[in-house]
Amino acid sequence: MPYPAGRHFLQIPGPTNVPDRVLRAISAPTIDHRGPEFAELARAVLAGLKPVFGTSGPVVAYPSSGTGAWEAALVNTMSPGDRVLAFETGHFATLWRNLAGNLGLDVDFVPGDWRHGVDPAAVAEKLAADTGHATRAVCVVHNETSTGVTSRVPEIRQAIDEAGHPALLLVDTVSSLGSVDYRHDEWGVDVTVSCSQKGLLLPPGLGFNAVSEKALHAAESARFPRAYWDWRPIIEANRRGFFPYTPPTNLLYGLRESLALLDEEGLPNVFARHRRHGEATRAAVRAWGLEVLCLDERGHSPVLTAVLVPAEHDADKIRALILDRFDMSLGTGLGRLAGRVFRIGHLGHLNDVSLAGTLAGVQMGLALAGVPVDPGGVNAALRVLEAA
Repeated sequence: MPYPAGRHFLQIPGPTNVPDRVLRAISAPTIDHRGPEFAELARAVLAGLKPVFGTSGPVVAYPSSGTGAWEAALVNTMSPGDRVLAFETGHFATLWRNLAGNLGLDVDFVPGDWRHGVDPAAVAEKLAADTGHATRAVCVVHNETSTGVTSRVPEIRQAIDEAGHPALLLVDTVSSLGSVDYRHDEWGVDVTVSCSQKGLLLPPGLGFNAVSEKALHAAESARFPRAYWDWRPIIEANRRGFFPYTPPTNLLYGLRESLALLDEEGLPNVFARHRRHGEATRAAVRAWGLEVLCLDERGHSPVLTAVLVPAEHDADKIRALILDRFDMSLGTGLGRLAGRVFRIGHLGHLNDVSLAGTLAGVQMGLALAGVPVDPGGVNAALRVLEAA
Protein backbone atom coordinates (compact mmCIF):
# COMPACT_ATOMS: atom_id res chain seq x y z
CA MET A 1 0.00 0.00 0.00
CA PRO A 2 1.34 3.53 -0.78
CA TYR A 3 1.90 5.90 2.11
CA PRO A 4 -1.62 6.69 3.37
CA ALA A 5 -2.97 10.21 3.63
CA GLY A 6 -4.74 11.28 6.81
CA ARG A 7 -4.57 9.77 10.26
CA HIS A 8 -4.57 6.08 10.98
CA PHE A 9 -7.91 4.88 12.35
CA LEU A 10 -6.99 3.03 15.55
CA GLN A 11 -10.31 1.31 16.31
CA ILE A 12 -9.10 -1.45 18.59
CA PRO A 13 -10.46 -1.51 22.14
CA GLY A 14 -7.16 -0.22 23.53
CA PRO A 15 -4.61 1.13 23.43
CA THR A 16 -6.73 4.01 22.20
CA ASN A 17 -5.95 7.23 20.39
CA VAL A 18 -4.03 9.61 22.65
CA PRO A 19 -5.30 13.21 22.42
CA ASP A 20 -2.82 15.79 21.15
CA ARG A 21 -3.06 17.71 24.44
CA VAL A 22 -1.96 14.59 26.31
CA LEU A 23 0.88 13.90 23.88
CA ARG A 24 2.15 17.46 24.32
CA ALA A 25 1.96 17.10 28.10
CA ILE A 26 3.97 13.87 28.00
CA SER A 27 6.67 15.59 25.95
CA ALA A 28 7.49 18.07 28.75
CA PRO A 29 11.01 17.95 30.23
CA THR A 30 11.48 15.36 32.95
CA ILE A 31 11.81 16.77 36.46
CA ASP A 32 13.35 15.63 39.73
CA HIS A 33 11.04 12.95 41.11
CA ARG A 34 12.14 13.84 44.63
CA GLY A 35 11.56 17.58 44.31
CA PRO A 36 8.63 19.85 45.24
CA GLU A 37 7.38 20.26 41.66
CA PHE A 38 6.95 16.50 41.35
CA ALA A 39 5.20 16.27 44.73
CA GLU A 40 2.65 18.80 43.47
CA LEU A 41 2.14 16.76 40.29
CA ALA A 42 1.74 13.46 42.16
CA ARG A 43 -0.75 14.86 44.65
CA ALA A 44 -2.80 16.36 41.80
CA VAL A 45 -3.06 13.15 39.77
CA LEU A 46 -3.71 10.89 42.76
CA ALA A 47 -6.51 13.19 43.90
CA GLY A 48 -7.84 13.53 40.36
CA LEU A 49 -8.10 9.77 39.93
CA LYS A 50 -10.50 9.36 42.86
CA PRO A 51 -13.64 10.76 41.13
CA VAL A 52 -12.95 8.57 38.09
CA PHE A 53 -12.84 5.45 40.27
CA GLY A 54 -15.71 6.75 42.39
CA THR A 55 -13.77 6.49 45.62
CA SER A 56 -12.59 8.60 48.53
CA GLY A 57 -9.96 5.99 49.43
CA PRO A 58 -6.44 5.46 48.14
CA VAL A 59 -5.64 4.74 44.50
CA VAL A 60 -2.27 3.03 44.09
CA ALA A 61 -0.44 3.71 40.81
CA TYR A 62 2.25 1.40 39.43
CA PRO A 63 4.56 1.60 36.42
CA SER A 64 2.92 -1.52 34.96
CA SER A 65 0.38 -2.98 32.62
CA GLY A 66 -3.07 -4.08 33.74
CA THR A 67 -1.61 -7.55 34.27
CA GLY A 68 0.64 -6.14 36.96
CA ALA A 69 -2.36 -4.48 38.60
CA TRP A 70 -4.15 -7.88 38.58
CA GLU A 71 -1.23 -9.43 40.42
CA ALA A 72 -1.03 -6.54 42.88
CA ALA A 73 -4.70 -6.95 43.78
CA LEU A 74 -4.17 -10.63 44.58
CA VAL A 75 -0.82 -10.61 46.38
CA ASN A 76 -1.87 -7.76 48.66
CA THR A 77 -5.07 -9.46 49.83
CA MET A 78 -4.52 -13.22 49.55
CA SER A 79 -2.28 -15.96 50.93
CA PRO A 80 -0.93 -19.05 49.13
CA GLY A 81 -3.63 -21.70 48.79
CA ASP A 82 -6.55 -19.31 49.34
CA ARG A 83 -9.66 -19.96 47.27
CA VAL A 84 -11.02 -17.36 44.87
CA LEU A 85 -14.21 -17.51 42.85
CA ALA A 86 -13.95 -16.37 39.22
CA PHE A 87 -16.13 -16.50 36.12
CA GLU A 88 -15.31 -17.38 32.51
CA THR A 89 -16.71 -14.35 30.72
CA GLY A 90 -13.97 -14.22 28.07
CA HIS A 91 -10.27 -14.23 27.27
CA PHE A 92 -9.18 -11.72 29.91
CA ALA A 93 -11.17 -13.35 32.69
CA THR A 94 -9.38 -16.56 31.69
CA LEU A 95 -5.97 -14.86 31.81
CA TRP A 96 -6.69 -13.47 35.28
CA ARG A 97 -7.68 -16.99 36.36
CA ASN A 98 -4.40 -18.34 34.96
CA LEU A 99 -2.40 -15.68 36.78
CA ALA A 100 -4.14 -16.50 40.06
CA GLY A 101 -3.44 -20.20 39.57
CA ASN A 102 0.21 -19.53 38.79
CA LEU A 103 0.50 -17.63 42.06
CA GLY A 104 -0.72 -20.70 43.93
CA LEU A 105 -4.32 -19.73 44.54
CA ASP A 106 -7.15 -22.27 44.39
CA VAL A 107 -9.43 -20.89 41.67
CA ASP A 108 -13.05 -22.00 41.41
CA PHE A 109 -13.62 -21.00 37.78
CA VAL A 110 -17.27 -21.04 36.72
CA PRO A 111 -17.57 -21.93 33.00
CA GLY A 112 -19.25 -19.49 30.62
CA ASP A 113 -20.15 -19.14 26.95
CA TRP A 114 -18.29 -15.81 26.37
CA ARG A 115 -21.59 -14.20 25.33
CA HIS A 116 -22.95 -13.28 28.77
CA GLY A 117 -21.56 -11.51 31.81
CA VAL A 118 -21.36 -12.88 35.35
CA ASP A 119 -24.71 -14.18 36.56
CA PRO A 120 -25.38 -12.72 40.04
CA ALA A 121 -27.53 -15.76 40.82
CA ALA A 122 -24.50 -18.01 40.22
CA VAL A 123 -22.49 -15.86 42.65
CA ALA A 124 -25.23 -16.23 45.26
CA GLU A 125 -25.45 -19.99 44.74
CA LYS A 126 -21.71 -20.52 45.02
CA LEU A 127 -21.33 -18.42 48.16
CA ALA A 128 -24.43 -19.82 49.88
CA ALA A 129 -22.92 -23.28 49.49
CA ASP A 130 -19.63 -22.07 50.99
CA THR A 131 -20.80 -22.28 54.60
CA GLY A 132 -17.24 -22.45 55.89
CA HIS A 133 -16.33 -19.19 54.09
CA ALA A 134 -13.32 -20.75 52.39
CA THR A 135 -13.68 -18.38 49.43
CA ARG A 136 -11.58 -15.31 50.13
CA ALA A 137 -12.41 -13.24 47.05
CA VAL A 138 -14.75 -12.97 44.07
CA CYS A 139 -12.95 -11.85 40.89
CA VAL A 140 -15.06 -10.17 38.20
CA VAL A 141 -14.22 -8.49 34.89
CA HIS A 142 -16.51 -5.48 34.57
CA ASN A 143 -16.11 -5.07 30.81
CA GLU A 144 -14.70 -8.13 29.02
CA THR A 145 -12.55 -6.62 26.27
CA SER A 146 -12.49 -9.81 24.21
CA THR A 147 -16.27 -10.10 23.91
CA GLY A 148 -17.93 -6.71 24.39
CA VAL A 149 -19.93 -7.96 27.37
CA THR A 150 -20.27 -6.15 30.71
CA SER A 151 -21.15 -7.62 34.11
CA ARG A 152 -23.53 -6.00 36.57
CA VAL A 153 -21.25 -5.24 39.50
CA PRO A 154 -23.90 -3.78 41.86
CA GLU A 155 -25.99 -6.95 41.54
CA ILE A 156 -22.92 -9.08 42.20
CA ARG A 157 -22.19 -7.07 45.35
CA GLN A 158 -25.81 -7.55 46.41
CA ALA A 159 -25.51 -11.31 45.88
CA ILE A 160 -22.41 -11.43 48.09
CA ASP A 161 -24.13 -9.43 50.81
CA GLU A 162 -27.35 -11.44 50.71
CA ALA A 163 -25.32 -14.63 51.09
CA GLY A 164 -23.80 -13.10 54.22
CA HIS A 165 -20.36 -13.94 52.88
CA PRO A 166 -17.18 -12.06 53.87
CA ALA A 167 -15.40 -12.53 50.51
CA LEU A 168 -13.65 -9.53 49.02
CA LEU A 169 -14.90 -8.23 45.67
CA LEU A 170 -12.09 -7.64 43.14
CA VAL A 171 -13.13 -6.01 39.85
CA ASP A 172 -11.16 -5.54 36.62
CA THR A 173 -12.08 -2.20 34.98
CA VAL A 174 -9.20 -2.18 32.51
CA SER A 175 -11.41 -1.34 29.51
CA SER A 176 -14.27 0.40 31.32
CA LEU A 177 -12.74 2.95 33.69
CA GLY A 178 -13.22 6.49 32.44
CA SER A 179 -15.68 5.34 29.77
CA VAL A 180 -18.43 3.47 31.65
CA ASP A 181 -20.20 4.54 34.84
CA TYR A 182 -18.34 2.92 37.73
CA ARG A 183 -18.59 3.50 41.49
CA HIS A 184 -15.97 1.77 43.62
CA ASP A 185 -17.27 2.99 47.00
CA GLU A 186 -21.00 2.98 46.30
CA TRP A 187 -20.91 -0.50 44.79
CA GLY A 188 -18.89 -1.94 47.66
CA VAL A 189 -15.87 -3.00 45.59
CA ASP A 190 -12.75 -3.87 47.57
CA VAL A 191 -10.08 -3.65 44.87
CA THR A 192 -10.64 -2.05 41.49
CA VAL A 193 -7.98 -2.91 38.90
CA SER A 194 -7.32 -0.67 35.92
CA CYS A 195 -4.64 0.79 33.63
CA SER A 196 -3.83 3.82 31.55
CA GLN A 197 -4.24 3.02 27.85
CA LYS A 198 -7.99 2.95 27.40
CA GLY A 199 -10.53 5.33 28.96
CA LEU A 200 -7.76 7.30 30.66
CA LEU A 201 -6.50 8.38 27.21
CA LEU A 202 -2.82 7.54 27.77
CA PRO A 203 -0.23 5.19 26.30
CA PRO A 204 0.31 1.90 28.14
CA GLY A 205 2.49 2.01 31.23
CA LEU A 206 0.39 2.75 34.31
CA GLY A 207 -1.55 0.21 36.38
CA PHE A 208 -3.92 1.07 39.23
CA ASN A 209 -5.52 -0.43 42.32
CA ALA A 210 -8.30 1.46 44.09
CA VAL A 211 -8.44 -0.01 47.59
CA SER A 212 -11.17 -0.23 50.24
CA GLU A 213 -10.65 -0.20 54.00
CA LYS A 214 -11.61 -3.88 54.07
CA ALA A 215 -8.91 -4.66 51.50
CA LEU A 216 -6.33 -2.68 53.47
CA HIS A 217 -7.26 -4.73 56.54
CA ALA A 218 -6.89 -7.96 54.52
CA ALA A 219 -3.42 -6.83 53.44
CA GLU A 220 -2.28 -6.88 57.07
CA SER A 221 -2.66 -10.67 57.25
CA ALA A 222 -1.99 -11.59 53.60
CA ARG A 223 1.02 -13.92 53.37
CA PHE A 224 2.05 -13.70 49.73
CA PRO A 225 5.59 -12.34 49.38
CA ARG A 226 5.37 -8.85 47.96
CA ALA A 227 7.83 -6.04 47.52
CA TYR A 228 7.31 -4.08 44.29
CA TRP A 229 3.53 -4.60 44.48
CA ASP A 230 3.17 -3.87 48.21
CA TRP A 231 0.51 -1.19 48.76
CA ARG A 232 1.80 -0.09 52.16
CA PRO A 233 5.06 1.72 51.27
CA ILE A 234 3.44 3.25 48.18
CA ILE A 235 0.48 4.68 50.09
CA GLU A 236 2.81 5.99 52.78
CA ALA A 237 5.08 7.70 50.24
CA ASN A 238 2.09 9.07 48.33
CA ARG A 239 0.99 11.00 51.41
CA ARG A 240 4.07 13.17 50.88
CA GLY A 241 3.61 13.32 47.11
CA PHE A 242 6.29 10.75 46.30
CA PHE A 243 6.80 7.08 45.39
CA PRO A 244 9.14 4.45 46.86
CA TYR A 245 10.54 3.83 43.35
CA THR A 246 11.31 5.95 40.29
CA PRO A 247 7.88 6.88 38.90
CA PRO A 248 6.99 7.36 35.20
CA THR A 249 7.10 11.13 35.49
CA ASN A 250 6.07 11.98 31.95
CA LEU A 251 3.14 9.59 31.97
CA LEU A 252 1.96 11.36 35.11
CA TYR A 253 2.17 14.66 33.20
CA GLY A 254 -0.07 13.04 30.59
CA LEU A 255 -2.41 11.69 33.25
CA ARG A 256 -2.88 15.17 34.71
CA GLU A 257 -3.91 16.39 31.26
CA SER A 258 -6.21 13.43 30.53
CA LEU A 259 -7.96 13.90 33.87
CA ALA A 260 -8.47 17.56 32.93
CA LEU A 261 -10.03 16.48 29.62
CA LEU A 262 -12.44 14.12 31.37
CA ASP A 263 -13.35 16.84 33.85
CA GLU A 264 -13.95 19.41 31.13
CA GLU A 265 -16.32 17.11 29.26
CA GLY A 266 -17.89 15.93 32.53
CA LEU A 267 -17.96 12.25 33.43
CA PRO A 268 -21.75 11.93 32.92
CA ASN A 269 -21.29 13.28 29.38
CA VAL A 270 -18.34 10.94 28.78
CA PHE A 271 -20.48 7.97 29.83
CA ALA A 272 -23.44 9.14 27.69
CA ARG A 273 -21.17 9.53 24.65
CA HIS A 274 -19.86 5.98 25.01
CA ARG A 275 -23.39 4.59 25.43
CA ARG A 276 -24.47 6.45 22.29
CA HIS A 277 -21.53 5.13 20.30
CA GLY A 278 -22.20 1.57 21.45
CA GLU A 279 -25.85 1.83 20.46
CA ALA A 280 -24.98 3.31 17.05
CA THR A 281 -22.42 0.60 16.34
CA ARG A 282 -24.82 -2.19 17.24
CA ALA A 283 -27.46 -0.57 15.01
CA ALA A 284 -25.02 -0.69 12.09
CA VAL A 285 -24.03 -4.32 12.76
CA ARG A 286 -27.64 -5.46 12.90
CA ALA A 287 -28.58 -3.48 9.80
CA TRP A 288 -25.69 -5.15 7.96
CA GLY A 289 -27.35 -8.46 8.80
CA LEU A 290 -24.51 -9.57 11.09
CA GLU A 291 -24.63 -10.74 14.69
CA VAL A 292 -23.36 -8.95 17.79
CA LEU A 293 -21.54 -11.44 20.01
CA CYS A 294 -23.18 -10.29 23.26
CA LEU A 295 -26.53 -12.00 23.77
CA ASP A 296 -27.69 -10.13 26.89
CA GLU A 297 -29.34 -6.76 26.29
CA ARG A 298 -28.29 -5.73 29.81
CA GLY A 299 -24.65 -6.51 29.06
CA HIS A 300 -23.82 -4.65 25.83
CA SER A 301 -20.52 -2.85 26.20
CA PRO A 302 -20.44 0.90 25.57
CA VAL A 303 -16.75 0.74 24.61
CA LEU A 304 -16.49 -2.02 22.03
CA THR A 305 -18.62 -4.27 19.87
CA ALA A 306 -17.56 -7.79 18.91
CA VAL A 307 -19.02 -8.82 15.54
CA LEU A 308 -19.49 -12.43 14.49
CA VAL A 309 -18.72 -13.05 10.83
CA PRO A 310 -20.47 -15.75 8.74
CA ALA A 311 -18.89 -19.19 9.12
CA GLU A 312 -17.54 -19.19 5.56
CA HIS A 313 -15.46 -16.04 6.20
CA ASP A 314 -12.31 -15.42 8.24
CA ALA A 315 -12.53 -12.37 10.48
CA ASP A 316 -8.76 -11.88 10.43
CA LYS A 317 -8.68 -11.74 6.64
CA ILE A 318 -11.42 -9.09 6.75
CA ARG A 319 -9.40 -7.11 9.28
CA ALA A 320 -6.28 -7.38 7.11
CA LEU A 321 -8.17 -6.12 4.06
CA ILE A 322 -9.57 -3.15 5.99
CA LEU A 323 -6.11 -2.28 7.30
CA ASP A 324 -4.61 -2.48 3.81
CA ARG A 325 -7.30 -0.52 2.00
CA PHE A 326 -8.45 1.99 4.59
CA ASP A 327 -5.59 2.24 7.10
CA MET A 328 -7.90 1.16 9.93
CA SER A 329 -7.01 -1.25 12.73
CA LEU A 330 -9.80 -3.38 14.20
CA GLY A 331 -9.48 -5.72 17.16
CA THR A 332 -8.78 -9.39 16.53
CA GLY A 333 -10.71 -12.32 17.96
CA LEU A 334 -8.94 -13.70 21.02
CA GLY A 335 -8.79 -17.25 22.36
CA ARG A 336 -11.72 -19.36 21.24
CA LEU A 337 -12.98 -16.42 19.13
CA ALA A 338 -9.89 -16.27 16.89
CA GLY A 339 -10.95 -15.89 13.25
CA ARG A 340 -14.62 -15.75 14.22
CA VAL A 341 -15.04 -12.14 15.31
CA PHE A 342 -13.58 -8.72 14.80
CA ARG A 343 -13.92 -6.05 17.45
CA ILE A 344 -14.77 -2.41 16.81
CA GLY A 345 -13.39 -0.19 19.54
CA HIS A 346 -15.42 2.96 20.19
CA LEU A 347 -13.86 4.33 23.35
CA GLY A 348 -11.60 7.08 24.48
CA HIS A 349 -10.98 10.22 22.43
CA LEU A 350 -13.70 9.66 19.83
CA ASN A 351 -16.57 11.78 18.52
CA ASP A 352 -19.66 11.08 16.44
CA VAL A 353 -18.04 11.93 13.10
CA SER A 354 -15.04 9.71 13.83
CA LEU A 355 -17.38 6.83 14.66
CA ALA A 356 -19.34 7.41 11.44
CA GLY A 357 -16.09 7.23 9.48
CA THR A 358 -15.09 4.07 11.29
CA LEU A 359 -18.37 2.34 10.46
CA ALA A 360 -18.15 3.48 6.83
CA GLY A 361 -14.71 1.90 6.59
CA VAL A 362 -15.95 -1.35 8.13
CA GLN A 363 -18.93 -1.42 5.77
CA MET A 364 -16.74 -0.91 2.69
CA GLY A 365 -14.29 -3.55 3.92
CA LEU A 366 -17.02 -6.12 4.49
CA ALA A 367 -18.36 -5.55 0.98
CA LEU A 368 -14.88 -5.85 -0.55
CA ALA A 369 -14.31 -9.07 1.42
CA GLY A 370 -17.44 -10.56 -0.14
CA VAL A 371 -19.46 -10.59 3.07
CA PRO A 372 -23.11 -10.03 2.11
CA VAL A 373 -24.14 -6.92 4.01
CA ASP A 374 -26.98 -4.45 3.69
CA PRO A 375 -25.44 -1.06 2.76
CA GLY A 376 -27.91 0.65 5.08
CA GLY A 377 -25.76 -0.14 8.11
CA VAL A 378 -24.04 3.24 8.29
CA ASN A 379 -27.35 5.07 7.88
CA ALA A 380 -28.79 3.06 10.77
CA ALA A 381 -25.90 4.25 12.95
CA LEU A 382 -26.31 7.85 11.78
CA ARG A 383 -29.97 7.81 12.80
CA VAL A 384 -28.92 6.86 16.33
CA LEU A 385 -26.33 9.63 16.42
CA GLU A 386 -28.75 12.20 14.97
CA ALA A 387 -31.46 11.29 17.48
CA ALA A 388 -29.08 12.02 20.34
